[in-house]
Amino acid sequence: MERVFSAVAPTGTLHIGNYGGAIKNWLDLQHRYESFFCVADLHALTVSFRPRDLKKESLDVARVYLAAGIDPAVSTIFLQSHVPQHTELCWILAALAKVAQLRRMT
Repeated sequence: MERVFSAVAPTGTLHIGNYGGAIKNWLDLQHRYESFFCVADLHALTVSFRPRDLKKESLDVARVYLAAGIDPAVSTIFLQSHVPQHTELCWILAALAKVAQLRRMT
């Protein structure tokens, strides 16, 4: 079965744009694909934050997923920071990317 992976960073309150642009589409996709919906809390570390607020906002995003209709019986919902392999792979890929190659990227 094909897979879907999508994520939202908890850098602010989710709004109707998030719903119409992404989450609404996920409701159909979760029944046609093996679906993984992530709260990209590690991506939120690139902006100014308070740890207590980031934790609350991360859980709020997961709650919105559930309230919008993402079904945990057919989809996987998770926090990015709870999967150590994500940061391990990031370290490897960052070590392999040379500055000259990165400067050629758009």
